[in-house]
Amino acid sequence: MSTNIAAPDTLCPIARAETVVGDRWTVLVLRELFMGSHRYDEIQAQTGGTPQMVAARLKNLEAEGLVERRLYNERPPRYEYHLTAKGQAFYSVVLALRAWGETWCKSPEEGLAVVYTHKTCGEPAGLGPLCAHCGELLRREELISEQSAAYRAERQARREAFKVGRSQA
Repeated sequence: MSTNIAAPDTLCPIARAETVVGDRWTVLVLRELFMGSHRYDEIQAQTGGTPQMVAARLKNLEAEGLVERRLYNERPPRYEYHLTAKGQAFYSVVLALRAWGETWCKSPEEGLAVVYTHKTCGEPAGLGPLCAHCGELLRREELISEQSAAYRAERQARREAFKVGRSQA
């Protein structure tokens, strides 16, 4: 149970979950953690959030038990952010958002941003939640992801723009 939800006024689990992960920036921060971005600068660059926005979301996710900080540099102190078991459990929600976005928010000509291969059967996994080939439930640890060239370029462009912006500040 959440430590930040004081006396919830509803038994609805959707309403309660929304208080933890119910805004765009939090979901984008979680997306980045699932994609292997663990450092603050990379998370900020890929989400496009302001420093205050990203810091607040990471702090809230840590307080809620979805994320833990790990010291990687002592002087000055610098941390990486990693998903806890509670955070890892959000993956099915990310998969569902991905499937909905690929189906309803893009044109078919754009292709998939990320193609997943299911390690268990070695075939393309599709959009989930079940593998399109073998029918097993998709789990993050059983997926190999490959970004499309266009999505990879988009992410690289954000990285570069972020670096330029920081050097001009």
